[in-house]
Amino acid sequence: MSVLPDLYLHYVQACQNLSQPENPFIARVLQEADKNDEIGTKGITLKLAGNNHLVPVPRVTDDDLGVLVSVLDQAAFVTGLDLAYNLLTDAGAKTMATFLQENSTLQYLNLMFNDIGTSGAELIAGALHSNQSLVHLRMTGNKILNQGGMFFASMLKINSTLEKLDLGDCDVGMQCLIATAIALTQNKSLKAINLNRPLLFSQQEESTVHLARMLRSNSSLVELHLGKHGMKNFGVERLCEALHKNSRLRYLDLSCNNITCDGVKFLGALLKRNQTLEILDLSANRIEDVGAIYLSEALATQNRTLKALSVVSNNITGKGLVALAQTMHSNMTLSHVYIWGNKLDRSTCAAFSELVAVDRLDLGCTDVAPYEVDGELFLAELSHGLAKHRYWSPRCDAVAPGAANASLEIVAVSEY
Repeated sequence: MSVLPDLYLHYVQACQNLSQPENPFIARVLQEADKNDEIGTKGITLKLAGNNHLVPVPRVTDDDLGVLVSVLDQAAFVTGLDLAYNLLTDAGAKTMATFLQENSTLQYLNLMFNDIGTSGAELIAGALHSNQSLVHLRMTGNKILNQGGMFFASMLKINSTLEKLDLGDCDVGMQCLIATAIALTQNKSLKAINLNRPLLFSQQEESTVHLARMLRSNSSLVELHLGKHGMKNFGVERLCEALHKNSRLRYLDLSCNNITCDGVKFLGALLKRNQTLEILDLSANRIEDVGAIYLSEALATQNRTLKALSVVSNNITGKGLVALAQTMHSNMTLSHVYIWGNKLDRSTCAAFSELVAVDRLDLGCTDVAPYEVDGELFLAELSHGLAKHRYWSPRCDAVAPGAANASLEIVAVSEY
């Protein structure tokens, strides 16, 4: 590791050399980093996200980034860089791509919700052909379009270091999804990928068929996000057929699709046999009582692997919700359950209040909390869920994300 420089001092000097005005936000973060006692013993992440601040900050621009990377060239201890919600464009992507080609220590890079387009995606994906240090990349919310996604799909055929890739809300299309599925049949390093909200104009679910085919042979992927794919029962059946032969996937996100109780029947049969799936997100589908009962039967009788289940906003009434609550009395593995957005009648309130009262369900592991008015039980909403930290991260270590967000996003790969 190189000699520890004074980050703030180097930043001031770089601004003078490049005739660039100082960004007070960057300056403050670098000053705080200089005070970190552990800076020389383990890597640190510079948190320069433009959101999540009580006082508005001047967001990082392309010119600011040029100065910053000139400072980081001499700072091998900086292993993470969070630049989410800033004003970076394709010009900034070019600067970052050059940095990635030359840097051998950066492991975490968050560029979510900037203004990077297709050409910027091409540059960053191209840099990852040779980069051997980056482990986690978030491109969420940058409108790289289908062609930009294709560059990342091609990168996955070459790169053998990247473990997490987030392309959610990037407006990728059918070609990108199919190309990514094909690349992942050979890629042995990627552990998690977010492909939420593509722009699909077909009702044939071709992309789901290809992703299912990939899951049959892929042996490294543990987290897969397929939210807002317009997936129907046919697609769920294809995925379940593949997962009967997959012994690796731990987290499956099927939120915001068109899955009904008929599709959940296949998931129930899968849960009776699958011994690896730990997290299942079915939020914002329409599984109703019949689907909830399919899940509860599988979890009560044979499955002892699933730890977290979300059925938020699925038009489930007391009958289905009570069945899930009763399941938790016999299945001691299931610890996280999210049910808000359904029809919480008296029987539901009583069942979940009992789970909380006997310490079977921790309030940090669900999205409802019981309260009583005039002797009658009700459930209030808590701001918990599997996606709690998908678009933001807590700035304070006092937050315990593991209790509210069971996603792989909160394990060590994300933070350094």
